[in-house]
Amino acid sequence: MEIIGVDVRDEKARQEFYAIEQEVIRHDLPHGWERTYESFEQWALLPDNPHRRTIHLAATVEGTWVGTAEVGLSLQDNPHFAEVEVAVRPAARRDGVGRTLFERVEAICAENGRTTLCGEIHLRQGDDLADSAAGRFGSRFGFESVHQEDHLVLDLPASVDHLAGAVDVSPSGYDIVLWGEHCPDEYVEDFAMMRTQMANDVPIGEIDWEAVVIDTQRLRAGESRVAKGWIPIVAAARRRADGVMGGYSMLLLPRGGELVMQDDTLVMPQHRGHRLGTALKLATLGVVRSQYPQRTAIHTWTEPDNHAMQRTNADFGFTARERLHELQRKR
Repeated sequence: MEIIGVDVRDEKARQEFYAIEQEVIRHDLPHGWERTYESFEQWALLPDNPHRRTIHLAATVEGTWVGTAEVGLSLQDNPHFAEVEVAVRPAARRDGVGRTLFERVEAICAENGRTTLCGEIHLRQGDDLADSAAGRFGSRFGFESVHQEDHLVLDLPASVDHLAGAVDVSPSGYDIVLWGEHCPDEYVEDFAMMRTQMANDVPIGEIDWEAVVIDTQRLRAGESRVAKGWIPIVAAARRRADGVMGGYSMLLLPRGGELVMQDDTLVMPQHRGHRLGTALKLATLGVVRSQYPQRTAIHTWTEPDNHAMQRTNADFGFTARERLHELQRKR
């Protein structure tokens, strides 16, 4: 077995890497989230990201790819932290492929001064972490579950007429504004502030990660990168009396695909109690239904104890399909 570095800017290597990723998802997770090849390709071909470095590896046996690994290293924040992912083709499991890949991942993390490693696994609803192959693999290398979220799915087209009739933010003094790839200049400072608030508010359990500040420069750079592989839909609530933003919701549609990812939904603390979260999600869903009717489902992830968002998602018809575990090792 040989572990090789992968240059995903090379078309053949990119296709091989993506093929293993999709094979593993289809085998392990019938409801799994998939990034499309188009979104993966566009992301891989982007210029270097000043905030993050990603290293790709492959395990080969006599020239045949049997597994892959991905290591994400933040460059300007959280210099102790690394995101890791290991995928092994089902037919190649129990032959030491995952162990050999992870040993190379460990070496890369050590070389880059990373003392906290974090990865995600999804389990079918009701499955026990300790009984799962992924859970046992993580435990063998010193990982433990430090955060959980429900992976929720809303099949489209969804019937939300009962919500549309119950939610009207106009009497509360708010307007809903929409945009796509580029936040209008008049809102960009408020939007950056809300994105920073979201980074601080989102529950992350015991993950050893310090929230970052999203300034306008970082926001604009992120917009440009995201738009290459994804179609963003953003709705924001603007208070009519003073123009202050009260919250936002964002969907990301992978280019060339059938699915939708619900990214953030935030209502600022002083603006809660007006059902803005529901109104914002209705607005983005309306764009999907009218402009992207071929999309078949929306995927989102919500902490089990986030009761307010769990209720909102249930009102829309989201149902839990899997449980996400964030596994972490600190040394």
